[in-house]
Amino acid sequence: MLDFKLVKDKSSGKEHIETSLSGKPLLTTPQLNKGTAFTEDERLAFGLLGKLPAKVETLEEQVQRAYTQFHTYKNNLKRNIYLNELHDSNQVLFYRLVTEHLAEMIPTIYTPIVGTAVKEFSLEFRHPRGLYLSYPEREHMEDVLKNRSNPEIDLIVVTDGEGVLGIGDQGVGGMDIPIAKLMVYALCGGIDPTRTLPIQLDVGTNNEKLLEDPMYLGWRHERLQGKEYDDFIKQFVSTVKQLFPNVFLHWEDFGRANARRNLETYRKDICTFNDDMQGTGVVTLSSILAGVNVNKSTIDQQRVVVFGAGTAGTGIADQIRDAMCHEGLSLDEANSRFWLLDRPGLLLTTTEGLTDFQKCYAHDPQTISHWNVDDSNNIGLADVVRNVKPTILIGCSAVTGAFTQEIIQDMAAHVERPIILPLSNPTERCEAQPKDLLAWTDGKALIATGSPFDTVNYDGRDIRIAQCNNALVFPGIGLGLIATQAKTLSDESLWIACKALSDYAPIKRDPMAPLLPSLDEARKVARHIAIAVGNQVRKEGVDQAERDCSVEELVDHMVWQPHYVPLVRRQAT
Repeated sequence: MLDFKLVKDKSSGKEHIETSLSGKPLLTTPQLNKGTAFTEDERLAFGLLGKLPAKVETLEEQVQRAYTQFHTYKNNLKRNIYLNELHDSNQVLFYRLVTEHLAEMIPTIYTPIVGTAVKEFSLEFRHPRGLYLSYPEREHMEDVLKNRSNPEIDLIVVTDGEGVLGIGDQGVGGMDIPIAKLMVYALCGGIDPTRTLPIQLDVGTNNEKLLEDPMYLGWRHERLQGKEYDDFIKQFVSTVKQLFPNVFLHWEDFGRANARRNLETYRKDICTFNDDMQGTGVVTLSSILAGVNVNKSTIDQQRVVVFGAGTAGTGIADQIRDAMCHEGLSLDEANSRFWLLDRPGLLLTTTEGLTDFQKCYAHDPQTISHWNVDDSNNIGLADVVRNVKPTILIGCSAVTGAFTQEIIQDMAAHVERPIILPLSNPTERCEAQPKDLLAWTDGKALIATGSPFDTVNYDGRDIRIAQCNNALVFPGIGLGLIATQAKTLSDESLWIACKALSDYAPIKRDPMAPLLPSLDEARKVARHIAIAVGNQVRKEGVDQAERDCSVEELVDHMVWQPHYVPLVRRQAT
């Protein structure tokens, strides 16, 4: 654990950091390093004379140089590596640079480029970051957590690397995802990065390519299942609760068999959140609410087809279904308005291997016996669209090009402005290209994608494509929960977050505008969501923060800005 402490003077509000580090150790500590911005007094006090060029630069001058360096790399993976190297040497400079170029750089450090970085993790490994809890070392779990660099922890993002984006089991390479998520928490939510911790649970991998790769850095063992896995997760959550009783625990990229079970098992015991299920559901529902508003309809009147019924697809369905129930439908009535497809085709009550979370969406074969289908033993997407005439089509399948021209035109023939959301990422796994969707629907489709796409010029006008980016949601949710020290996160808080995001939908002001705000607005959107969620937490009485100030004041007090803080030397203890 690093020796540093942020001290704030109560009367003046001025901050400084006390540390006993000096010389080379100080220059190689990214949380404290200022590089050429160390002042002359700091260089003298911390043994840095002669270790840096003579000029004392401002943070702004450093940002200009870093931005120029960034653009010398033409390959997106190399740009990702450069930004991560900068993060590993000088955190403040990294966060100031990316904050000033948010929309440009978020796709490089987060989706979609992080997917490429994950696949190249072992080959491109340079610096360890975060903590690796491997199953063979489970007896030392508490010691591992105590070996963290940052002393105080408000937020943990954890993965086991089984369900990474649309590329599946990536084993220990999944660590790049928690790292990237925490960057986004700081960039968009203003959560202090020195109070966060990325964790990789190394429980093996079933990816044969990794197991056969001599460079693979993880535990070379088939992925744990059953009781061994569950006991390991239980030990992890118990140890986290013991060491960090007020922490917000964020689950990321777990496999479909474990993601929902882990969340449901522990969500009443600890303030916890699964972004693949809940975050994706919130941002998608928000875009749908905006689209429904344009169509002068209501959420309870929609017919929803979800192609890809895994963790993300069913999580999205759950959020939309809950919104329908908010509008007065019964649970059974809401479930009946969904048609989910997975590898076996349309989910039916007779489909083998249905998971518990899929069963509520499975249809009785008798209710569709009158359908006109190509193959009654495997009812595909084209069959469902032809018979259901959906108003909303969502893709979470990672099947490139699954939304064909025939399917889209069939849908558009029955809906004035169809809501079409090809959400799979990375980009190459997307179900359809936005430019094609616009062309096939005569420019009427309301589109949001999982990965970023360039503006499309259609019929002489430029159309910005909304990105269903979880970065618009989870930073604000986390900020609100941490600011109020929430004990749990309720479904009602997620609904409140969804409505808060929809307040910023550009299409509410212009029917031809995007369904969601751009990443350039991410910080003010996060603040709005944080205050809304924080007020809901207080309403439910699950907050633990002092109530002598408003939630708005708590949130604003929490927000971290990337700037250099004066250093004060103290003797090592």
